[in-house]
Amino acid sequence: MIVHVPLPRSRFTDAETEVARGAGFTATAWRNALGVEMLAVDTPRGRVVMLPYMGQMLWDATFDGVRLTMDSAFAEPRPAQSIVETYGCLAFHSGLLRNGCPGPEDDHPLHGEMACATMDAAWLEIGEDADGALLRLGGHVDYIRGFGPHYRARPSIVLRHDTRIEMGMEVENRSALPMDLMYMCHVNFAFVADGRIHQAAPYTPERTRVRHEIPAHVQPTASYRAFLDRLADDPRESATLVQPDRWNPEQVLYIDSPACDARGDSHALLERPQGDGFVMTWKPEEFGHLVRWILNGEDASVAAFALPSTCEPEGYTAEQAKGNLRSVAPGATARFTTRFGYAGQAETAALGRAIATLNEEDASDG
Repeated sequence: MIVHVPLPRSRFTDAETEVARGAGFTATAWRNALGVEMLAVDTPRGRVVMLPYMGQMLWDATFDGVRLTMDSAFAEPRPAQSIVETYGCLAFHSGLLRNGCPGPEDDHPLHGEMACATMDAAWLEIGEDADGALLRLGGHVDYIRGFGPHYRARPSIVLRHDTRIEMGMEVENRSALPMDLMYMCHVNFAFVADGRIHQAAPYTPERTRVRHEIPAHVQPTASYRAFLDRLADDPRESATLVQPDRWNPEQVLYIDSPACDARGDSHALLERPQGDGFVMTWKPEEFGHLVRWILNGEDASVAAFALPSTCEPEGYTAEQAKGNLRSVAPGATARFTTRFGYAGQAETAALGRAIATLNEEDASDG
């Protein structure tokens, strides 16, 4: 049985208020001092904080005492029109009409209009389904412009009794014309010094490509350019996050054609020195591209080691020229699902072996 719990904005006040309890979950709502609606969910394994009315952003998560989220200058979310104005979250929906870093010919905000979109409605669903206990945050927002695009976005976040988070997005084109779509599930894990990245693709220049375009917000140094050139020649050096200073400024890589398991899923793993790790799972059938963004800066550090995307993040004009724009027909709906979270030592070891097997099978097929 699933219980539907409406979350009108009036339920968010200055005082923290329990809004739902059941199936092993407790949901608490409040509005922070800056006016942003907040929703915290306590699960049997941790605590997850979400922003129901700001793009249904996933602000923070801790499982089994391990915090997953990037470090930043933002102690709490701030009212924002663009993600750069509140860049401290664990995950957000990047897109949808535009995505990535705008180039010289672009006029869109960094990572598009959906990241901080003001939702039209939000709700919770709590109870049990065929897979067990669950809590789902849902909602929708209509983007409509006179003589322009018109879509309905329906994001969702699903929590269960394990240490994984499922983040979904449905985009319905409500216009009478085809609609360009650029979408990335942007998950910003904490930077892990001496961490090791396991991916289901070889660390070769052909399959693990270094971004050579340098966006406007990056101020390159000679050592930065030298490291970029080394990675381009031999990407194996990017598999471990040693010498943390090398990752400032940021480095971006593209992982091409990651291998899938029997269910059509691909996996990536950031193994921590403690033997546990952070995990990403997605379907390359839904996401044709995979991006990596690593930064260990003075005011922000992040290991976004696997960002499933429909395109690369170089902005609308560049991605259009590459042929990376997806088109959604009038009345059609595009759907995406990403699962990510924390893995203990035994699960990390097992997933590392599974990814190694995928690489062996990929090599034998090639």
